[in-house]
Amino acid sequence: MSLAVIKLVSTSKNDVNTIAGQIKDIATTTGIKCKGPVPLPTRRMSQTVRKTPCGDGSHTYEKWELRFHKRLIELDVSEQALRQIMRIPVPDTVQIEISL
Repeated sequence: MSLAVIKLVSTSKNDVNTIAGQIKDIATTTGIKCKGPVPLPTRRMSQTVRKTPCGDGSHTYEKWELRFHKRLIELDVSEQALRQIMRIPVPDTVQIEISL
């Protein structure tokens, strides 16, 4: 068995948690050791924008924020478990990085 580190990043908190839960379920059914999911700090990107596009009127502003939620999972992976993890249907909002 080898050690695999899986990093999940998404703008949707629910999507990250469901994928992490599915990976954890695979680990428990195959009987491998699993650490995580460890929540990493959420990265926030904020942008301040004028409300009126033409520039006339009052000076009012809106603040838009985009959050990136991250989870880290460490597994002692066998070939069988890794194949099952690769078959998980992943939404477009979630990015997965697997390092062995």
